[in-house]
Amino acid sequence: MVARTLGRVGVPVYCVSFGPRDPVNRSRYLAGALRLPGRSDDRRWARRLLELPSRFDGAILLAIDDPAAVAVGDHQEALLARFRVPRQPSGIQRRLACKRELWLLCRRLGLPTPASSFPRSEAELLAQAAGHGYPVVIKRAQAWRAPRDPLAPSVAIARDREQLLRAWARMESDEAPQVMLQEYVPSSPGSAWMYNGCFGEGARALFDFTGQKLRQAGSGAGPATLGLARYNDQVARTAHRLMRELGYRGIVDMDFLYDRRDGSYKLLDVNPRLGSSFRLFAAANGLDVVRALHLDLTGRSVPDATCADGRRWIDERGDLAAAARLLVGGALSPREWLRTLRGVDEGAWLAYDDPLPTLLLALQLAPYSARRLAARPRAGRPGRRPAASA
Repeated sequence: MVARTLGRVGVPVYCVSFGPRDPVNRSRYLAGALRLPGRSDDRRWARRLLELPSRFDGAILLAIDDPAAVAVGDHQEALLARFRVPRQPSGIQRRLACKRELWLLCRRLGLPTPASSFPRSEAELLAQAAGHGYPVVIKRAQAWRAPRDPLAPSVAIARDREQLLRAWARMESDEAPQVMLQEYVPSSPGSAWMYNGCFGEGARALFDFTGQKLRQAGSGAGPATLGLARYNDQVARTAHRLMRELGYRGIVDMDFLYDRRDGSYKLLDVNPRLGSSFRLFAAANGLDVVRALHLDLTGRSVPDATCADGRRWIDERGDLAAAARLLVGGALSPREWLRTLRGVDEGAWLAYDDPLPTLLLALQLAPYSARRLAARPRAGRPGRRPAASA
């Protein structure tokens, strides 16, 4: 949590409020919440930022999702008049957040990446999926475009034609075609890798590390819910090469997948903003990419530090759902699940010096969990066939 990592060193943090009941708003390290309009109109959103009181002059703007990163990038020059923002080459956030542009860039640089295609209609979707073969990965290529279903995932794995059409119907946008298909790379435990870094002037890595996704949200194709810090030189070198090529500055979060068929680490996503698992990659002195960015943008040097191999981090809320899915599917036993929780160094929610967000979250989740348990089919009685994951 950003409020904790900066609040613990005395930096006031304000968040864009998602409502008074959002657990994040109850952190003791949060200085306040800002009421801003939705980003459906980025110009209005940027204008409202510029209208904030003078006490915010010189504040750092930190994007935590792709739409915010794209909006900050599109209005960079205006925002720099009042705020501290990593000065980036024009349009780089939109270029990296667009998965089609990223795929083209990887092909130009010769970086390993899964084969991809970009259907413009249902007919092209089915034809291209047949070319890739099932299972096939379906993604939203431009996260800033609103999907038809506001609750649609950003990525899903379709194992047959029906699942593909169901996912496409939810994920496609009415603004413009924005769904992409990607070859399915056979995975195994530990094959999903992450890179987390903060880059300074001249695309120099100020602080970075790599790690593995031990469990993921969604159907095995989402953000990490349980992560292990482990250095991978090949992943780090690929990330450094890409950032140097682009002249990137700021925080970046990347996903890689090891392809045992050819021994390569294939680049899946580059998120030009903070990743949800950034506290997995924390040094013994507490340094992480958020603190590194704050030091850099306030004109101070970033001390040499590195994350230790073996550090573990968990998103308690997300991992409970991820583990439940595996337990129901028989891919994980209760004993194995408990074993994976040993040695966790830090959680996204649970913190002894900041308990209110966790307590509020637990109160919100209790009724939902009770309903799920009540709806579970009883032994010996056939239940409804669950809908396919999309």
